[in-house]
Amino acid sequence: MIRQRLARTIVRLMRYRMVGEVPQTGILVGAPHTSNWDFVTMLLVMWHGGAHPRVLVKKQLFKGPLGWLITALGGVPLDRDNAGTVVRELVDEAGSGESFRLILAAEGTRSKGEYWKSGFLRLSRETGLPITLAFFDPPTRTMGFGPTFLASDDVTADMDIVREFYADKHGIRPKNATPPRLREEG
Repeated sequence: MIRQRLARTIVRLMRYRMVGEVPQTGILVGAPHTSNWDFVTMLLVMWHGGAHPRVLVKKQLFKGPLGWLITALGGVPLDRDNAGTVVRELVDEAGSGESFRLILAAEGTRSKGEYWKSGFLRLSRETGLPITLAFFDPPTRTMGFGPTFLASDDVTADMDIVREFYADKHGIRPKNATPPRLREEG
């Protein structure tokens, strides 16, 4: 309740408009991932709707007092070199029957890259959880949720949904955005 009030106050003070509904369960792709502030904005988006998500965060940020804070905010340390272990644990947690919301940045980095990571699609296929596209778009002063879909075996079709939605979303530092495409798509 406190988090929701705080988020709603901050969003109102920022003069942003929320769109879409908080999903009851699923994998939330936060994009474009262009700044360290994206973590905060995705929490605002979720808390605004009363949800308390888990958030994949690179393990290096969990050192010192920042680690305690990130954990308290729902952060899950991700070792990029051994991501499989964390993913298996999350698959088990998602299958527990409890409401499960996981935010991740499919771009995998705040700097411009060539490809998105495909883990959000694999996680959706392995758990049966839907994918919801979440965003923060400063030029339009909007934030919130877009379409929700289940990952299929057709990666290109799934990514077409992603590309169409994020085509006009800019993020905080648009020049850092990685176009939504996967290595598998060539």
